[in-house]
Amino acid sequence: MSAITVGLTDDLATCLAIRRVVFIEGQNVPEEEEVDGRDGEALHLLAYQDGDAIGTARMLIDGETGKIGRVAVLDSARGQGAGRALMLAALEELRARGLREAWLGSQTHALAFYEPLGFQAVGPEFIDAGIPHRMMMTRLTSG
Repeated sequence: MSAITVGLTDDLATCLAIRRVVFIEGQNVPEEEEVDGRDGEALHLLAYQDGDAIGTARMLIDGETGKIGRVAVLDSARGQGAGRALMLAALEELRARGLREAWLGSQTHALAFYEPLGFQAVGPEFIDAGIPHRMMMTRLTSG
C-alpha cells in the first residue's frame, strides 16, 4: 500500500466523477441533489494513491465557518486512510484560512468516523437524499 496524498484541486470533473460513483451510483442519491450548483463557490480536495484519484471532499466557507461535504472515497480504496487524510487536509485548510469552526452533515452510520477527528453530533437526525444524517461540528480555534 503506497502513501495517500491530498491537495486542493481545480479538477472538478474528477471530483464529480468520484462523487457520481459513490453517491449517485453507490447510494442512489438523485443527481439533482448531488450536483447542487454550489461546486463553483467551493474549495475541492482530491486524494491520490499510486497516481490515481481515489477520493474527494469539498469545503464551503461562510464567514468564519466552513462546511465540509461530499466526502467520497471509491470502494476499491476504502479502509486505507483516504477518508481520514481528506478530513485532516480539509481541517488544516480551514484552520489556515482562519475559520473558527467546521460543520458537516454525516450519514448516521459514519458518526464514529468523524468523532475521533474532533466532531460532535449536534441536533436531531434528519433525512437527506433518503439517508439518515446528523449535523456535526468541531471548533478550529481555541478563541
